[in-house]
Amino acid sequence: MNWDNLDIKAEIALGEDSSRQFKVQIEDANKLAEEMCAFSNSWGGIIYIGVDNKNNIVGIKPEELEKYNQLVSNSANNNIKPSIYPLTKSVKIDDKLLLLIYVFKGANKPYCTTKGNNYYVKSGSDKKMASSQELARMFQESNLLFIDEMLTGARISNENENDGVDLLKFYTYYEKSRGTEFRESGISVEKALENMNLAKNGNFNLAGLLLFARSPQQFKPSFIIRCVSFYGADISDDTFIDKTDCIGTLEDQYRSAIIFLKNNLRLVQQPNGSFNQPGSLEISEKALEEVIVNALFHRDYSKNAVIRILIFKDRVEVISPGCLPNHLTVEHIINNNSVIRNSIIVSHASKILPYSGIGSGIRRILNAEPNTNFKDDKSGEQFTTILPRKEFNKH
Repeated sequence: MNWDNLDIKAEIALGEDSSRQFKVQIEDANKLAEEMCAFSNSWGGIIYIGVDNKNNIVGIKPEELEKYNQLVSNSANNNIKPSIYPLTKSVKIDDKLLLLIYVFKGANKPYCTTKGNNYYVKSGSDKKMASSQELARMFQESNLLFIDEMLTGARISNENENDGVDLLKFYTYYEKSRGTEFRESGISVEKALENMNLAKNGNFNLAGLLLFARSPQQFKPSFIIRCVSFYGADISDDTFIDKTDCIGTLEDQYRSAIIFLKNNLRLVQQPNGSFNQPGSLEISEKALEEVIVNALFHRDYSKNAVIRILIFKDRVEVISPGCLPNHLTVEHIINNNSVIRNSIIVSHASKILPYSGIGSGIRRILNAEPNTNFKDDKSGEQFTTILPRKEFNKH
C-alpha cells in the first residue's frame, strides 16, 4: 500500500463501502477481528479509526494510539485464524489524529474468528456471514477442499424415498472399473463408496450424489442441464420449438442432452452421398459429446445454477456456470493447459462417460468443429461454447 498516494480526506468524503470502514474508536478485539476477517475474505480494505458514520473526522486522542495499535496486533494474531498481518498508520487530517488499519486481501482464505469460528465477508459497506457457497469457493481457491468433496445430507441407506444408492449404476461401474463383480468384494456398498471418496459417515458427498444417488435433484435441484430450442437467433424470443430439463445422475443428464440435440438438429447429406443415406448431424456428434462432458465435469458446483444448452437457428450455445479457474484463459485451454476443478467427479465419471482426458477435449472439439468459439465471462462467471450450425451457415 502506497500511503503517500492515498488522498485520505477525499476517501472519507466518499463514505463507507466494500473497501472503507469508519469507526470512532475500537475497544473490543473480537469485534475488530470480525471486521478484519471480512476484509481478508473479500478484497481487502481500510478501517479508519476516528471517523463517525456520517463521514465526520472526529479524531482520536494521542494517548490512545499505543492502545489501539496493540489491540490491532492482538486481534490479528489471536482472534483470527489463520493470523493476518494488517498495516497501521497514524495521520493528521485538519489537525485531528486518525489511525488507519489496512487489511490485505487474504492469501490463505478462508479466515474465521476464533470466537464462534465465524467466517465473514464484505457485503457492500457491511459484513455478513459467508454463505455455504461462498465458503466452499474460498476453500477451493485455497486448494484446501474440492467442492465435490462436500457432504450433501443425502444418505446412502434407503431411509426415505429420496435417499439411497442407484445399485444398478453402482454395480455396473464397480464391475467395469475393477474387473470383478461387487459381491466378490466382501464389503458393504457404504464402505465401498467411502473407499472411493464418494461418501463419509453414511452420507454422499457431491461427487457420490451426482454419480450414484437415486434422486440427486432432491438435494441439489439446480445441478441439471436445461435445454431449449428456439425458432430464432436470440434468447429473448418468447417462442420455442422444444424444451426439457435433463435430470438424474451425470450419466442420465448426458444421455438426455445428447438425445435433445439429436432431436433438434438437422441431418445433412454428405458430399457425394446417395439420396437414401441418412446423412450426418449438422454439428459433429463427437464435438457435442466433448462439450457436454466438459460442462458436466468442469462446471463450478459452488454456484447454484443450471448448465444451459440453447439451440438457435444459426448456432448452439452450451453455457456452463463458472468462469475458467486459476487465471486460465481461452488461449491456455486451446493449447492443452488445464486445471481440474472437480477431481473426484473427473476420476470416476471419466470411466462412465466419453472423456478424452485432461487438456485434450478443447482440441478435439476444434478438430471436429474448427469454427467453434469459446467465451470466458469473468464478470458473469460463466463459460460459453458456441458451435455454428452448418446447414444455416451454408445459405
